[in-house]
Amino acid sequence: MRSATSVYANYRAVRRGRSSREFVAKLSIVVEEADEAEMWLGLISDDGMLPRGRLAPLRKEADELKRIFAASRKTASGKRKPPPA
Repeated sequence: MRSATSVYANYRAVRRGRSSREFVAKLSIVVEEADEAEMWLGLISDDGMLPRGRLAPLRKEADELKRIFAASRKTASGKRKPPPA
């Protein structure tokens, strides 16, 4: 629970970034927290604490959010790949 709510709390901080660098740095924290939330869900599933079927949608959503935040970070930092020639 703490890991998942940390994603939201840190995302709120992203929105208050005072510069582009701060925005990207805070967004990096959000990506890390989303990855950690996904990891904890995996451990809970692997340990059998909750049924895999019940956790699968949550793990999928955590992965999707992580990918969205990582893509946003890449766009904000200007590290976009050039289009293929």
